[in-house]
Formats: sequence, structure tokens, C-alpha cells
Amino acid sequence: MKESRLTLQYKRNPSRTSQSSADFMRSPIARKLKLVAGELIHYVTILSLSFVFLYPMLYMISQSFMTGKDVADALVQWIPKSLSFENFVYAFKSLNYMRHFTNSVIISLGGALLQLVGCAIAGYGFARYRFPGYTLLLVLLLFTFLVPPQSIVVPLFLLFSDLKMTNTYLPLLVPNLFGHGLRGALFVLVYMQFFRGLPHQMEEAAKIDGAGPLRTFVSIMLPMAKPAILVVFLFSIVWNWNDSFFPNLYLNKSDSYTLNQKLGTMVVTKENDNTGITSPGDAIGQLPTNYEKLMAGSFLAILPILLLYLFTQRYFVESVERTGIAGE
Repeated sequence: MKESRLTLQYKRNPSRTSQSSADFMRSPIARKLKLVAGELIHYVTILSLSFVFLYPMLYMISQSFMTGKDVADALVQWIPKSLSFENFVYAFKSLNYMRHFTNSVIISLGGALLQLVGCAIAGYGFARYRFPGYTLLLVLLLFTFLVPPQSIVVPLFLLFSDLKMTNTYLPLLVPNLFGHGLRGALFVLVYMQFFRGLPHQMEEAAKIDGAGPLRTFVSIMLPMAKPAILVVFLFSIVWNWNDSFFPNLYLNKSDSYTLNQKLGTMVVTKENDNTGITSPGDAIGQLPTNYEKLMAGSFLAILPILLLYLFTQRYFVESVERTGIAGE
């Protein structure tokens, strides 16, 4: 059997062959190939992860535009044979969209604004002052990350029941003003980290000018915390909008339901296809047969948050970088 030219060359002068391989690996072509391979792996990984996260939303949107026949047709997977907007019209009417959209805005926007104030005050206090019990309070603040909210449901419900606040929005809004609320501890830490990074000279100059602690905080420190304010506001409004656990706990009247709560009572079956709405108790055991209408209702429920992120994503990313949430 004849040996290849490369094999014969290697037998005659193995050091020269190894040197040629090393020279090739250091050549511009090899470096370019490494760069292209690295970029290819990078983009393939990003596209794969993006598809994993976007798949549920893409599926929901695809189903929303289908008719019942398209859903039942095994040959129709992603692209419907004909676009139909009837599902959105049906869901809009069945959900009483504007009424419950308003309820969601009151809770999410009101809660976000109150958390901006309460968490900013708490974060500024932890960042700039040392007082008796500082370490204990900070440990308790961090401990709230370990306590699931479901474990304190009973005492919270009994507390607000004694205060005659159930079936109102107050149990969902009042805790936010005191730095608590949904993810309140995280927002306090965001403010705390941001205020710690600001120089003390500004406060000293304000003190020389006669400004007290409150005036210094409101007039100097808070305006400089715009990146942290934007991060807290967007996170808070999204989490309050998507939350259905605490609204289900405190709000039992249908007129005060949030959009997500009302979506949970939307059961579309052959029996109630004319109305699309049943009580949660009647919904137990019923399987939706026209779930393309449920997909349309789900899309309408998350549409405001998608639009909010669409118009604020650039400012949000910049604020996250400046507040150092990702770490330094």
C-alpha cells in the first residue's frame, strides 16, 4: 500500500511538519477561522436560548389568529389558513377588558409609585446612616428573600380583615409605601447599592448650606437616583401586573378583579361558548375546547406590558448597567 505524501514527509522530517502546523495555526487564516467559529457558536447559542424563551409567546400568538377548524386540523401547525380576529373581539368583550384593565393599572401603577417612595427612603437610610439595630434590620431585610410569601398568607389576611381592608385595593397598595409589598426587599437593596456609590461630598455641601436630611434626600440625592428609580418602577409595575396570588387573596368581588384574575375565569367550552365566562367554581373540571379564544385573551392580558417594555427597553438596559444589578 502506497503511503501518502504527508506521511512520507512526516517520516523524513517530522520536526518540519510540526513546525508547518504550528505556523498555520498562527497564520491570519487560522485566526480568522477561529473567530468565525467562535461567532458561529455564539450566535447559535443565542438563537437557541431565544427560541426556548420565545416559543410559548410565538405559539400563543399563532393560536390567537386561528379559527376552530385550523386548531383541529393536524396539518396546520404555526401559520393559519386564514387570519381571524374574531378571537380577539370575543376575548375583549368576554373579559370586559377596559374595566379590568383599569383595575390592573390602579394596582400595578399605584403599587409601583408607592414602592418608589417607600423603598427609596429605606434604601437611603441603610446606605447613609448607622443607627442602633442597623445590623439586625439589615439581616431581617435579607431574610425576607428566604421566606416565601405563601407562608405568611394567614396572618396577613387576618390583619387586613381586622382592619376592614379586604375587597379593596388597600392590602395591595399600603405595604408598598413602607418598603414592603411585592419584591420590596430587592428594591430596597437596589436603592441601597446605588446610594452607596454616590460621593458624600454632596451631602456635606448641602449640610453646609443649611439643608437638613429630608431636604438633602428630596432635592439632591433622589434626583440623582433616576437610573435606580427607573429600574424599580419597571420591575415593580411588571411584577404587580403579573401577580395573581395576592389579588386572589384579597379581592373576591368580580368587579374589582384584575385582568389576570378575570382571565382565570374565562373558560370557553361548547356549553358556554356564548358567554365565555363562568365563576371559578364552575370552571373546575371543565376543559377548554376553543382554547384559541383563551390564547387571544392571554395575549391581550400581556399586551400592555409588552408595549411598556418596547418603548422603555433602551432606558431600562442603561439603568440596569448604571445601578450595577448585574454586579461589578
